[in-house]
Amino acid sequence: MSATRLDLLGELESEAIHIIREAVGELERPVLLFSGGKDSVVMLHLALKAFWPGPLPFPLLHVDTGHNFPEVLAYRDAVVARHKLRLIVASVQDYLDDGRLLERSDGTRNPLQTQPLLDAIAAGRFDAVFGGGRRDEEKARAKERVVSLRDEFGQWDPRNQRPELWNLYNPRHRPGEHVRVFPLSNWTELDVWRYIEREEIELPSLYFSHPREVFHRDGMWLAVGPHSSPRVSESPVSKTVRYRTVGDMSCTGAVESDASTITDILVEVATTRISERGATRADDRLTETAMEDRKKEGYF
Repeated sequence: MSATRLDLLGELESEAIHIIREAVGELERPVLLFSGGKDSVVMLHLALKAFWPGPLPFPLLHVDTGHNFPEVLAYRDAVVARHKLRLIVASVQDYLDDGRLLERSDGTRNPLQTQPLLDAIAAGRFDAVFGGGRRDEEKARAKERVVSLRDEFGQWDPRNQRPELWNLYNPRHRPGEHVRVFPLSNWTELDVWRYIEREEIELPSLYFSHPREVFHRDGMWLAVGPHSSPRVSESPVSKTVRYRTVGDMSCTGAVESDASTITDILVEVATTRISERGATRADDRLTETAMEDRKKEGYF
């Protein structure tokens, strides 16, 4: 009998499902970070596949900045209801209201997600936190192992990385520590979109081209809204845009695009030379090591 060979997407799917099952088998209290963005949507799809026909054996966790796109929140709630999932929401706004955090002068709340995230992990006693990070997104994420240790303060030390030879993962940790697990580590943005096409996965509408009032700042088109307003020198205009990544409205930029179908997006992504975070996330431009600095503190 000839051996069955998987194509690239089949191999990536098989690897990701294996990682998810291994983590659930080895650890006691996993949780999946779910923002409604395309990577976390693919992560949830893979997790549902991994344990079908049984229910998902862990909850979802969303750190809500209070500046999220309404389309994404509506999508998140619809998915949770459809699959009868348990959703835990850690609210940045709650931390601002009681003084545990202070609003930033630049208006962005993405860096403020770290403390609510770490507190939610501690409160839930979660020892495995699934994330949708990919190595092609950003240079700090390229340093991550598939299973990445976080110390008792939730912090990441890029110099203290465990070897993962022969696809063997080590989730061992001391009490108070936990591991972050990244099953999409070896995927690219193009792989994610090809998988979404193959599996016919529904996404929030803002991933596809649509008219929106935007203004230009720091090389990006930011949406006009309650959490991001043009300055005196910035004039709002109507553009046909879409979003390559989802985050805080105040720092996530749109790209001009007529890509209204997944086929169109595949062509667009295949020809671009800039990662989605590099092109559309202002919080990654604060310093040259902005993402790595946040990860060391406990960020996603």
